[in-house]
Amino acid sequence: MFQLNPLANPDAFWQHILMLTVIGILGFLIGYISRRKTKLVLEEQLSGLKDKLAQCHNQTITATANNLLRADDLTLIEGIGPKIKTLFHNAGITTWYQLSQKTPDQLNEILLKSDLGLQMHDPLTWPEQARLAHNAEWEKLKTWQNELKGGRKL
Repeated sequence: MFQLNPLANPDAFWQHILMLTVIGILGFLIGYISRRKTKLVLEEQLSGLKDKLAQCHNQTITATANNLLRADDLTLIEGIGPKIKTLFHNAGITTWYQLSQKTPDQLNEILLKSDLGLQMHDPLTWPEQARLAHNAEWEKLKTWQNELKGGRKL
């Protein structure tokens, strides 16, 4: 059959170990060198994907927050509570844009026609607040609302 030491050389065992070691090292070096470029390309792709993932996380959070705020909740307007919101919905005013297009007199007329006793409310600032909410000018809206009490200027 096959003999590893056909000449009966006493140092053949160490020669075989040395050859196997050299072959192993050469195999490793050839594999390392040939895959180095692939490794760099994959690391670049991974870095780009990490950046995109971070952007996606931020976009998801922003989109969720905007969806919550863009629900056109009329009660975000200082001076409008659940009863007035329901009254306006029944009158066809369901969005901040629609509210912003009304005049204070038109809104006051809706309040006066109701049987809910809401005549004491002053809708003078509501259209402008609704315009700010519709345009997502949250900082301006919040600053202005801090100066109001029940939708009225202090």
